[in-house]
Amino acid sequence: MGILVGFIAFFAMVFGITYIFYTTRNKERMALIEKGADASHFSTGNQHANQFRWNKFTLKIGMLLMGIALGIFIAALLSFLNIIDEGALYTAMIFFF
Repeated sequence: MGILVGFIAFFAMVFGITYIFYTTRNKERMALIEKGADASHFSTGNQHANQFRWNKFTLKIGMLLMGIALGIFIAALLSFLNIIDEGALYTAMIFFF
């Protein structure tokens, strides 16, 4: 039952963050349009602004996965040394790193 609550909380958090991000971005853009601002504020100045950049994406995913692996490693080390109780140790260390 606790795992189910954790998954629901995680997906609710992801949904909330994406919802707030997109609604805030839309409100900012609409405010700029109402003030008559130039549309160049929406692009980065690059001709290929809508092109997906794999190098940044793979770097971010790699850093995320390395943080998860480091969190699991530190949690296993702390569990082995009996420094911290093992209850929520793995989850806490994964989110910490």
